Amino acid sequence: MIQNRRRPPPRAPARPAPVPARALAGAPPVAGAPPVAGAPPVAGAPPVAGAAPAPAADPARSPPDHQWPIPPELHARPLDGVVRALAKVPWSEARRMIETGKIRVAGEVVTDPLRKVRAGDKLTVHMRAPRPRTARVQELGADLILYVDANVVVVRKPAGISTVPFGDEPSDELTLDALVRDVLAKRDAIRGRAPLGVVQRLDKMTSGLLVFSRTFAAKKHLGLQLRNHTMKRRYLAIAHGDVQSGTIRTHFVDDRGDGLRGSVPDSMRAGQLAVTHVERIEALAGATLIGCRLETGRTHQIRIHLSERGHPLLGESVYVRRWAGALIPAPRQMLHAAELGFAHPLDDREMLFETPPPRDFEETLERLRR
Repeated sequence: MIQNRRRPPPRAPARPAPVPARALAGAPPVAGAPPVAGAPPVAGAPPVAGAAPAPAADPARSPPDHQWPIPPELHARPLDGVVRALAKVPWSEARRMIETGKIRVAGEVVTDPLRKVRAGDKLTVHMRAPRPRTARVQELGADLILYVDANVVVVRKPAGISTVPFGDEPSDELTLDALVRDVLAKRDAIRGRAPLGVVQRLDKMTSGLLVFSRTFAAKKHLGLQLRNHTMKRRYLAIAHGDVQSGTIRTHFVDDRGDGLRGSVPDSMRAGQLAVTHVERIEALAGATLIGCRLETGRTHQIRIHLSERGHPLLGESVYVRRWAGALIPAPRQMLHAAELGFAHPLDDREMLFETPPPRDFEETLERLRR
């Protein structure tokens, strides 16, 4: 057991006794885990005493301060020149307005001053609109955090955002770890970056649950659970073809001979062990809804294992070389981290969380049930 070395303030009430926790999307907060004042409420949960009031309406949704149709003579011109011409402002001011999210073209916020425009599109100015990073925090922050205490934070990752930066993102792209830091810092009134440790990662286009640590001791404890394969991680996926239940056990190498990460024959005695337990849930039109429980957690493990068995995920764009059939369209790779369980770093009590798939996953599923 890892002891909490922080002393409570004088006359502070005693902490409630720890109890087993289970959090569901839309359920009340975990029993026995006191919410922190100012935390964004879980959907459907009763309001938290001392919580911050709901944020005001997005200023960018209010009527624009100025608007113009882009005339034919400005077609295919860079946006900064168009803003300068229509708003009659200096170059520096035009670029500042664009880069800080004040300009929309055809209803879309555009932050690239060199973006080419089309004649006939409507250009609008919203001087009270937040910066793109602030807007992203406001957009995702309310539904982001499922559970938080002094040691861990469990979040619902949306698809389309990287867990951590890899160095090739656009300068204005927000990653999940930075977003969680921003939400926690605002909620806990912390100046600067809120402390956060990366324990696990999900692919950019994968949605669902993952846990971050808030102390070094918690990160060490959770990391040990991953290495010992005691952390519970169950995914929902939609894969091509008729997928049967079973266990896939292979060894991964970074290059299996075709430039892709994947499995090698056991006779080579190389690579890292990768084990995925597959559960057939429902037959669909040309595909199967399955559950995947990870015993190990190698990079792209589920995507690779299913593809190598002839069942690539819907929406898969990399591991599809061995698939000869027609690809069923999907808005992204259909993979969702639905369940997460671990022993709490402070006292080893069981923590179990679930969250349903997002709308794009559900819509794809319903389409294949018809």
